[in-house]
Amino acid sequence: QVRLVESGGGLVQAGDSLRLSCAASGLTASEYLMGWFRQAPGKEREFVARISGSGRTTDYADSVEGRSTISRDNAKNTMYLQVNSLKPEDSAVYYCAATKNSVDRYDYWGQGTRVTVSS
Repeated sequence: QVRLVESGGGLVQAGDSLRLSCAASGLTASEYLMGWFRQAPGKEREFVARISGSGRTTDYADSVEGRSTISRDNAKNTMYLQVNSLKPEDSAVYYCAATKNSVDRYDYWGQGTRVTVSS
């Protein structure tokens, strides 16, 4: 059974940094492209960042590019998202996801971790 478990969310102040983790089990992480998404109250879920199975290729949403770093440790089956200079508009539930074949359709999703940024 595949499980993705996010952690690292919490209440922070604007300007702070946060590192989210996504621990995967039941799959070989290196075989999957993995991504981070977020959903703020009343808004649709949006793409944040993704990383290839090898970790060599990354992609970011404009909203976080330049102040975020996605990374992975395949030996630990874990993916990370470091976000710096947090803004109130970064407040959302952050989800990790994994796909073997298509960036348009992720196969597995975690339950999410909430990030709240106070101004």
